Amino acid sequence: MKLFFNLLLCLVMCCIVSCSGSDDSGNINDIIGMSDDDPSSDDDPMTSDDDPMTTGAQPCQGGMAGIYPCNGFGLLGLVTLSEMDANSANDVWGWTDSTTGNEYALAGLDNGTAFIDISGDDPIFLGKLPTATSSSTWRDIKIFGDYAFIVSEANNHGMQVFDLTKLRNVTTPQNFSSDARYTGIGNAHNIVINEEMGFAYPVGTARGDAFNGGVHFIDISDPMNPSGVGGYGDSGYSHDGQVVTYNGPDTDYSGREIYVGSNENRVVIVDITDKSNPTTIADLGYSQLGYTHQGWFTDDHRYFILGDEVDEINFGFNSRTLVFDFENLDSPVLHTEYLGPTAAIDHNGYVFGNEYYLANYTAGMRLIDISDIANENLTEVGFFDTFPSNNTASFNGVWSVYPYFDSGKVLINDSNTGLFIVKKTE
Repeated sequence: MKLFFNLLLCLVMCCIVSCSGSDDSGNINDIIGMSDDDPSSDDDPMTSDDDPMTTGAQPCQGGMAGIYPCNGFGLLGLVTLSEMDANSANDVWGWTDSTTGNEYALAGLDNGTAFIDISGDDPIFLGKLPTATSSSTWRDIKIFGDYAFIVSEANNHGMQVFDLTKLRNVTTPQNFSSDARYTGIGNAHNIVINEEMGFAYPVGTARGDAFNGGVHFIDISDPMNPSGVGGYGDSGYSHDGQVVTYNGPDTDYSGREIYVGSNENRVVIVDITDKSNPTTIADLGYSQLGYTHQGWFTDDHRYFILGDEVDEINFGFNSRTLVFDFENLDSPVLHTEYLGPTAAIDHNGYVFGNEYYLANYTAGMRLIDISDIANENLTEVGFFDTFPSNNTASFNGVWSVYPYFDSGKVLINDSNTGLFIVKKTE
């Protein structure tokens, strides 16, 4: 992320937090001397003897679940960074064992990936898969079938492949090993998987690679033998992305495999059905652009909900979520903007039905009702704040969320504290 802020912003932000960069991919830490997802802070709310950490189940009563502000979500459990022998947390994803029905959290850490069985009343830490090379602030996980695919911005990390069925019947925490490792890439900021098609798409790789830090195409139909089959770099570095088998209103692209990339200063839409000949469909920007970070389709593929990571810092407004109308993929337009109730920075967000689960850094996880998105109405209906000390625009608190378990349990990975498991209040 080779952007430049003015000197005043640098001085202000240096008072908040500082962190070293990780590698040659050019992340937002290069902007202001910190990570775009930095867990370090002098405002850690969990270190005071007068404000003890709550790790057990706590209902949301009177706006609090133990020490955590809440609305509509109770705490089921917390696995702390110390329990996972880590200094910081980052991405999170989930896996449901189709044989046993057990649900597992796959929690990204600076030094590896933790596996937690969340099926019972109390979460059970099963162990972790260490990083392939060195530690890094950035790690990302997705699944295909019974396999996890893990990338990191650690130098020469590649893509780890882990057989999740090994988590069955684990009784004591294990130090796991990967089952395969793809080294056709070095570092990567994120990974996207289209489970329907059996392809993985690492993004945010080294800017000088064959695809300019764009998206790589990897066939994972045989998970133990990933095979690179090309990529797309015409629009430059992709920080994050989503790939869908398109089933939306633009019938010109029905059944096509569509990639939407959050490419730092624009959103790109690409037809990647033919891996040997990816084709750009559209390339769009928007006003008051800070850093185009991550987005997600609504279930009907009509709207694309986008988060810009540093617009709150640059322009001083509350958490901003942008909604684009993708009725015509060739001519997408900005549909509406939603401003949240706090000044916190927005990070990763995911759609589940008529709800949008937003990782909102210091403001925790926010739940936004999008049932009336067509009429430009988005409404916050719940939250769980894992970082109770403040809601300021800093890179502390919630990095990512996972809301897709059949049980209704929701995973929240907090950079400063660890993995929270919450659930809607009945």
